Amino acid sequence: MAGQWFESVAEAQRRARKRLPKSVYGALVAGSEAGVTLDDNTGAFRELGFAPHVADLPAERSLATTIMGQEISMPIMISPTGVQAVNPEGEVAVARAAASRGTAMGLSSFASRSIEDVCAVNDKTFFQMYWVGDRDTLAARAERAKRAGAKGLIVTLDWSFSHGRDWGSPSIPEKMDWKTILKYIPEGVSRPKWGIEFLRSGKIPDLTVPNIPVDGSVPPTFFGAYGQWMFTPPPTWADVAWLREQWGTDSPFCVKGITRADDAKRAVDAGATAIQVSNHGGNNLDSTPAPIRVLPGIVEAVGRDVEVIMDGGIRRGSDVVKALALGANAVAVGRAYLWGLAAAGEVGVGNVLDILRGGLDSGLLGLGKKSVQELAPEDLLIPPNFARTATNS
Repeated sequence: MAGQWFESVAEAQRRARKRLPKSVYGALVAGSEAGVTLDDNTGAFRELGFAPHVADLPAERSLATTIMGQEISMPIMISPTGVQAVNPEGEVAVARAAASRGTAMGLSSFASRSIEDVCAVNDKTFFQMYWVGDRDTLAARAERAKRAGAKGLIVTLDWSFSHGRDWGSPSIPEKMDWKTILKYIPEGVSRPKWGIEFLRSGKIPDLTVPNIPVDGSVPPTFFGAYGQWMFTPPPTWADVAWLREQWGTDSPFCVKGITRADDAKRAVDAGATAIQVSNHGGNNLDSTPAPIRVLPGIVEAVGRDVEVIMDGGIRRGSDVVKALALGANAVAVGRAYLWGLAAAGEVGVGNVLDILRGGLDSGLLGLGKKSVQELAPEDLLIPPNFARTATNS
């Protein structure tokens, strides 16, 4: 729409900050503890340079690829993020925007919209699960996702509940009711457009998570589901292998949260067909290196055996180029599309994806590549000691 277009993810973030109440915006930018990992996720990309060509450049370039069994128009997919109450349509708006750009949607089990609603608008949807509940519950949740049409399962293992933040944690209410709304009126008054948008939709920000129940029961609140997660014993690799069997050995199965080569190998041994190199957007154990730093070692260890997806710090198309050159098959974006969603809803998410696609295409042109599959480490200027490797294998 005229007047809503923006030319960078940084501008989407600026508009999101201007539009959202302080506590809502704070939830989007939060990282754990001192924010060392949060800063490194973006800062590490700045250390990588390009080695461009200036002639014999390809007039046409192919960005298309395949990830987890799905043909996508570009190696950029939506990473699953929890309760997207920055817009009345939430995850459905994101899924529509991704579908309109021909790419895949990752839906969180802590999302504000159901797996059924999202699969109805994007047939390239992967369902993400946390380890919440006993085995029977986990198997039933996976079966629900498959019945809804999910094309693959993403199992997230990377969160140690390290949530203390030096600058304070964002204020997130237990639930949204009229008492809570009255409490947050001062914040809403300072950002009236956001509140008016919800009023016009006939909705209030929904903090329940409809993808947790498997028996038709009332969905828990976000913090209710969070509590269930915290009190569920952490899974073993044997548990992961069990869930892989439950999901079905003929369907894509991704393990998310890998930052070590030995964990990557264990994920492969457990039956993963893909791994997602990730530190939970800087919300796991602070001082974990940026995913782009650990990516080369993980690709070397398992890149011939499984697909490798990377998330964390993607803000422009050139970041995507760097991740692909270091061996990722695709990248997943999180905060970038959430800022687009906050700035302009479905249109804003599409805008962010177009920005990333345009930057990726420009990178291919400058490097003289006809397709994303041709990118290699030799296209980058990599400083000494850039990479980080941790393994006990």
